[in-house]
Amino acid sequence: MARRDTPRRPNNDGGPERTPDRRRAPQGREGSFLGRMVRRLIVWGGGVALLGVIGVAVAVLITARSLPSYDRLKSSQAGQMIVVRANDGSEIVTLGPSYGKWVPYSRIPEVMKDAMISVEDRRFREHWGVDPIGIVRSVMVRVQSGHWRQGGSTITQQLARNVFLNNSRTFDRKIREAVLAMALESKFSKNQILELYLNKVYFGGGAYGVDSAARKFFGHPGDQLTLEEAAIIAGLVKAPSHYSPTADAQAAVDRAKVVVETMKDAGNLTPAAAASANFDNVHLAAEQGQNSARYFTDWVLPQLDLVVPEVDQPIEVWTTLDPVAQRAATSSLQGNVPNGVQGALVSVDRDGAVLAMVGGTDYVTSNYNRATNAVRQPGSAWKLFVYLAALEAGYTPDDRVVDEPVTIQGWSPRNSGGTYAGPIDVRTAFAYSKNTVAAQLGNEVGFGAVANMARRFGITTPINTQPSMVLGTSDVRVIDMVRAFAEVQAKGTTVVPYGIRKVTTTDGEVLYSHRPETQQQLVPNYVAAAITDLLQTAVSTGTGRAAQIGRPVAGKTGTTSSNKDGWFLGFSSGITTGVWMGRDDARPVPGLQGGTAPARAFAAYMKVATAKRPPEPFETQLKLPQWQLEPDDEAMQANPDDYFYVDPNGNVVNQDGRRQGDGSGDADQQPVPQDENDAPPPAAANDDFLDRATGRQDSARQRQMSAPAQRPPRPGATARPLNPIGNPPQ
Repeated sequence: MARRDTPRRPNNDGGPERTPDRRRAPQGREGSFLGRMVRRLIVWGGGVALLGVIGVAVAVLITARSLPSYDRLKSSQAGQMIVVRANDGSEIVTLGPSYGKWVPYSRIPEVMKDAMISVEDRRFREHWGVDPIGIVRSVMVRVQSGHWRQGGSTITQQLARNVFLNNSRTFDRKIREAVLAMALESKFSKNQILELYLNKVYFGGGAYGVDSAARKFFGHPGDQLTLEEAAIIAGLVKAPSHYSPTADAQAAVDRAKVVVETMKDAGNLTPAAAASANFDNVHLAAEQGQNSARYFTDWVLPQLDLVVPEVDQPIEVWTTLDPVAQRAATSSLQGNVPNGVQGALVSVDRDGAVLAMVGGTDYVTSNYNRATNAVRQPGSAWKLFVYLAALEAGYTPDDRVVDEPVTIQGWSPRNSGGTYAGPIDVRTAFAYSKNTVAAQLGNEVGFGAVANMARRFGITTPINTQPSMVLGTSDVRVIDMVRAFAEVQAKGTTVVPYGIRKVTTTDGEVLYSHRPETQQQLVPNYVAAAITDLLQTAVSTGTGRAAQIGRPVAGKTGTTSSNKDGWFLGFSSGITTGVWMGRDDARPVPGLQGGTAPARAFAAYMKVATAKRPPEPFETQLKLPQWQLEPDDEAMQANPDDYFYVDPNGNVVNQDGRRQGDGSGDADQQPVPQDENDAPPPAAANDDFLDRATGRQDSARQRQMSAPAQRPPRPGATARPLNPIGNPPQ
């Protein structure tokens, strides 16, 4: 078969057209392949992007569903804030992160909102949690400058980081931050997000939120901010420690001026308003003094675990501390303590409320609280318990005692001056702190009775019962001694020191309120009156004269051996105060005595503490119990012929020799038949009869033989002798 040639089409010049060159086909296939690859990449890229968008959307939806409610986000916080307030409501100290009070969106000043949006997220109202334009701008600045100078995080991202994440600069954290931001935007409105942010963002100095920052830096709530104050607060977010007004006021003002210009550029502030900003009118709040008051807060705050259930929300602790009294306590202690010596002061009101507490001369130098933790010997201040035991056993302030050398179980006490006054009354012995008399009284009533009295009046430390204990050789705490004197001031009833009046949330919900302790009678009223008489005399004419303040004061000095410790404790107008001075290493302090520097510090403080209280006279009139009345008084109330006693056979015998109970009856008393040889009955109750009737001779002889230090005779004491433990005869 003949091959048929394909006809050629003429070309442009009239000749036949050439057939296409098949060898160029591969080049066309290569171009088609590249096109297909580009198209595939676009398709696959779009698919991946779509899947990514879907994945992000799913992640955002899941995250949004798992987000807490708005109310829970409002209450969440990074650590608990505790605001400690004085009895007048003023703030003593804020511990932990301070969130202040929550300021609703409607009450946040517009200048505060505009300042924060202008400086932190100008497109806040336009983006959906993540701002692509802001990210691109941040990247461009990074490329141009070589380092990150501008953040791309939105306000919503910052909120997500503050509430849910940390500040680590990892890619993983940024991804989670973006997802959380978009979830927040999907669940809450812009106004809610801005409200959360402005109430939670950190402004430095422990202040979280605009209210806390406003109170810390300007001394007023966050809903009362001016333009200048709002600009200062908004400028803190970038670098809180660097721009803090309390750290560098000029740096804070310079940064605030930048904020004002930014507000003007963003259209949130008119040029005229920006030009009128005057930072010279801004008044910064004074820093709260936290020196000596921290001794008090260190004592109070651990008590929260006992009175308040576990809560994680911010709380306010309303205490008993009086700011005026606290300042007076600090200055009086610092102004009277000898050089190189420490001191402590505790002052309580009549109900036990602690008005002032100073645990050392400087909290910054030493935060050891000597008012509540240190144990030191009280010296003669311990005689409070010795004389309380003696008064309860039957002594009165007017009873006679003898100041003379004594030896008790091998121990021979000496008076501080080395002299002895001889016969004196109890009141004088206490006023001049006679050691020998205290030793005799302690020996007579029993050292165990003295220790029991100290326990009764709130001493919690170990107490020894050696004879020397009457001079204060057992260690005590200042606050315990103050409690004991406060209980004397309360007429012998219990007084428990306390420092917390109530605990509330920042919204005002009461979590705890102090309830007064049930009072118990520690000693009879006449004993409290008698010891108050002695304490008042010690200040009026005795060793505590330096503690006089121009109104009735009762108190007692205390000085230990070698002048290692000096004490003064006393009360006036319902306030009881104790002062201690000494060295932490217990070395002697030349010239330190309870009646010198401690008494002067007491007086300086009490003049301020009692200034607004009327003077109160003390109740020192004794109303003795029936068993302690003098025999002459009893004789005036009965028939003098009714003396009787019990004979050796157990029969009750009248002074005329008649036996009672012979069947004749009291109304028909007949003389017992007498033998003519019997001696005539005594005509009256003579001394020999009274000696035998009361057993006075045997008791006196027994005391002389057994007691190494005997109690000096008291007027009228023969009718009511005390038994060996100091109790009245049955």
